[in-house]
Parts: sequence; C-alpha cells; structure tokens
Amino acid sequence: MTTTRDLASRPERRSAVRSLLRLWPYVRPVRGRLAVAALAAVLASCLGLLIPLTLKWMVDGPVAAHDPSGVWLGGLAVLLLGTAEAGLFGLRRLIVARPLARVEADMRAALYRHLQRLPISFHDRWPSGQLLSRATTDLMLLRIFLAFPLTFLLVNGVTIVAGFVILLQQRWTLGLVLLAPVVPLIVLCSVFEERYTRAARSAQDRIGDLTTVVEEGVLGIRVIKGFGRHRSQERAFAALSARVRETELHKARLLGTLWALVMILPELAVGAALVLGVAQVAGGELSAGTLVAFLSTALALRWPVESIGFLLAVTNESATATDRFFEVMDAPAADAAGTAATVGRQAGPRSDRGAGRSPGGEDGLRLEGVTFRYPDAPPGEPPVLRGVDLHIRPGETMALVGATGSGKTTLTALVPRLHEVTAGRITLDGRDITSLPRERLRTMVSVAFEEPTLFSASAGENVLMGAADAGEEELLRALAVAQADFVHDLPDGHRTQVGEQGLSLSGGQRQRLALARAVVGRPRFLILDDPLSALDVHTEALVEAALRKVLATTTALVVAHRPSTVLLADRVALLSRGRIAAVGTHQELLHRNGEYATLMSGLEHPS
Repeated sequence: MTTTRDLASRPERRSAVRSLLRLWPYVRPVRGRLAVAALAAVLASCLGLLIPLTLKWMVDGPVAAHDPSGVWLGGLAVLLLGTAEAGLFGLRRLIVARPLARVEADMRAALYRHLQRLPISFHDRWPSGQLLSRATTDLMLLRIFLAFPLTFLLVNGVTIVAGFVILLQQRWTLGLVLLAPVVPLIVLCSVFEERYTRAARSAQDRIGDLTTVVEEGVLGIRVIKGFGRHRSQERAFAALSARVRETELHKARLLGTLWALVMILPELAVGAALVLGVAQVAGGELSAGTLVAFLSTALALRWPVESIGFLLAVTNESATATDRFFEVMDAPAADAAGTAATVGRQAGPRSDRGAGRSPGGEDGLRLEGVTFRYPDAPPGEPPVLRGVDLHIRPGETMALVGATGSGKTTLTALVPRLHEVTAGRITLDGRDITSLPRERLRTMVSVAFEEPTLFSASAGENVLMGAADAGEEELLRALAVAQADFVHDLPDGHRTQVGEQGLSLSGGQRQRLALARAVVGRPRFLILDDPLSALDVHTEALVEAALRKVLATTTALVVAHRPSTVLLADRVALLSRGRIAAVGTHQELLHRNGEYATLMSGLEHPS
C-alpha cells in the first residue's frame, strides 16, 4: 500500500506562523467578524481582571470598616462584572460560528475543485485516504483553530500583560517573583514546539494512511470476502491503527509533560509570593486588601498561563494541517502542468509544425513521434511509448491491439490529455491538442475505459455526464446504442440510483452504461478501451451491431483484445514494446505478421 512516505518530496517545514499566514485569503472575507469577536473576548478578559480590584476595595474599605451596605455593593459589582464577562464570551462564540463554518466550506470546495483539475499522474501517486483526510479532519481542525486558539492566543496574551501590569503596580517586588518563571517557560515552549510539530505531522499522515485502508476495505469488500482475507485485512488495519495509537500517545506524553511544567512553575511562584505577601502584611508593609487583590489577580492569570501548552499544541497541529492542505493546493493543475509539459518536453519528429493543419490537408487523429514516460518512473527505465506514429483518417475506425503491457491504455489516455506526451505531438483535424482548451478538447473526444466507473447517482445521470447539454432523447438513443435497455426495467427507470461505484449492477451492465456515456454526446473522436470485455456473447453481438452505426459517423480508436472487436475496425494497428509494429486490415496482418496472428489466436507471443 502506498503511504505518505511514498509521495513526492515535500518542502521543508516552515514555522507555524508562516504556515498559518497562508490561510489569510480564506479568512479575509470574514476578518471583520473575527476582529469583533476577538475584541469582545479581550474586553471580557479585562473585565475579569477588574474583579480582584473590586475585592481589594471591599477588603480595605467596607470589610475593614464593618460596613454591610458596602459589602453588598461590592458583591453586586462583582456579579455584574462576572455576568458581563460571561455574556461577552458567549457573544464571541455566536459571532464566529457562521463565518468560520463558511471558511471551512470554502476551503473544502476549493480543495475539491482543485482535485478535479489535477493531472492523472497526481492521483496515481496519492492514496485516496490521504486526500480524504485533508478534506475532512484537517479542515475541521483549522476551523477549530480559527474559532478558539487563534482568538485566545491574543486574548490570553493581552490578559497576561495587563495582569502583570496590575500586579507590578500593586506590589512590584511580589510581581517580580511571579515573573521569574517567564524565561524558563519560553525556553520550554520553544523546545516543545519543534518536537510536537514532528509528532503532529506523523499522526496526521498516519491517520490518512488509516483512512485509505478503511476505504479500500469497504470498496473491496467483495474481493476480501471472496478470498477469505478478512483476517489478514484486520491484522493490517490493527497494525496501522497501533502505529496511529503510538503516535497519539507520544503526542499526549509531550503535551502532558509541558502542561505539568507550565502548571508547576507558576504555582511555585504564586506560593512564594503568598509567603512573602503574608509576611509583609504581618509586618504592616502591605494591606490585607492589596494582598487579596494581588493573589486574586495571580489566580485569574492561572488559566491564561496554563492554557499555553494546549494552545501551542492545537496551533502546531493546525500549522501541520495547513501544510497538508497546501501540499495539494500547490500541486500544479492540469492546465498548468500541460503547458509546462508542452514547453519542456523534448522535440519529437515533426514537432516544429506548430498548431496548424497537417501537410496535405489530411485531418483525423494523428500521433507523430509520440514518446511517453511516467513522471515518477525510475531513472533509466525505458519509456512506455517510443516514437509512435499513427494516422487515423476522418471517419475511420482503427483497432489497437498488443500484448499486455505494450502501452495500449497509456496511448488512449494521451489523446484526451489525461497524461501529457513526453515528446512528439498529437493532432485532431490538424490542430495540436496542446493548443486546444481542455473544455474544447473533451467535447471533441469521448472515452470509454476498460474499467467502467459509475458514481452514486442515477443511471441516467451517469450516462449524461458524457454530454452536459444532452437531454432525454439523447439519453434514450445512447442507452439503445449501448444495448443498455435493462435500465428501463429498473425500479425507477433511468432515475434509479445505482449506488456507490454502481456495485448494484453487474459488470456487463456497468460497462454498457459507460459505453452509453461515451456516445451520448455524438463525439467527433471516440476512444474505446476494450469496451466489450465484460459482455456475454449474445449482448456483445447486439452492442457491436449498434456500435457499427456510431463508428460510421465518428473517428475512433478502439483497443481490442478479441477478433470480434477487431472486426469493427477499418484498419488495425499492432503496438509492440511501445512502438507501432504494423498497420493494415485484419486479414492483411493475419497473413503477414506472426505476432498479430499469435495475439488473435489467444496465445502469448514469445518475448
């Protein structure tokens, strides 16, 4: 299984602040509400600091003078201050709830939109669970950070500064005692941040790997049950889950150690200040009210100081989540990747002809010196395709045959630019496909893959994905061409939900729906990757008969593995070891090419 350690190398870890600053474009639209919420929290915290001063007035005034009315007045003041503090904190929560939910939704939408635009090579490398965890767990963590730690890092900072100003004004000698732990705490937090960041990154990556295992276990449940592999899958899951648990426990130990030290050092300082304060009160150097106010203020600062560990932990986890989010967002989208690949690839034969029409006025589909190597292929490994030259005339159907691993599926993926050619070029009606906008290219070229993919939607919606502007008439025509009339017998006809991956349908039914999706838009160019492999003999004959009518009106490249599919084509191209070895009619190749004859006989060609 591919894990995060197998992904493309990541940039060096930035500081938490620099990472979190990248969230600004998403936070900017709600910055006003966040500022108001932060101001409300700061005011609430400052009101809390007035309570010890009220207590000082009560002790040195009404209590010392035995004035009950003054005590009641002081109590009312404390009640009002506490109520106002609680109200402002509640108001802060109400202010930020809706805008931060919007920020999370906008980031998730941006991530999903970007995923749709990333090249196939990116999705080949990245496990789906890693992407899923970035779109769910990481974004939820960022929303929590913006709602709580971000605000309270500011609030607690202001509170601590204001509190120590009050302490130093009341009794500067005792205030210095409480300030003694500051330097050790700064050093401690600095060391903690580096270690906790590494642990947080490891934990979040492993959760992504665990998500991948769960997803594969659900989607592959038929294979797991069919081969009785549930126990081995459980063991694999348990092993990965144990690694996640180990990482989380390491995080807990780091956080527990920090929290213990952050709590102990201030408590020791408060204890020392209490002893010194009592001694000064006993010596007449300090009033009892001042000592009460001093200690009350010190105790009010306990939470802001003790929460430093928790806030730093969440902040570092959020910075890691931000890095993980932008690892995906920073990946170049297909258009950018296509342009870079086009500019940077090696010039192939006749690659200097630009985007004009091919010489001689011949149009159709043409591959000229096409070479392709996967971006993550090991150095020194030969290309999958090497100097492929092929011309499919307008209105012609070309069958592409070859042994397993010869590069047939890879070649078909190059035409709609699911991958970018490494060298050479591909033209449609004389225009280089790299000069065509992708939206235009994919209205011209339609593809049916060997492995049909259906979505959690209705049968009709799955078919109409092949043409954005197609209607009921086109849908019914496409179902008829693909011999997918079984759709009409479903409980709700073509409006019946087919379930995740279309697993409520048979393999042949899924393949027929995928074929209907490919032909529904009446494409000018049709790419079919062994579209009949999952059909029974009777259905295959019916589909072939209907498909002949479609192929007569389009230019098509059909990957074929059986003679019956080859017979749909006007000509046949033999792909061998990444090159076009022969082109001709089925009968011509049978008589003059031994490798082709061997393939058609169902025997493996000797290497």
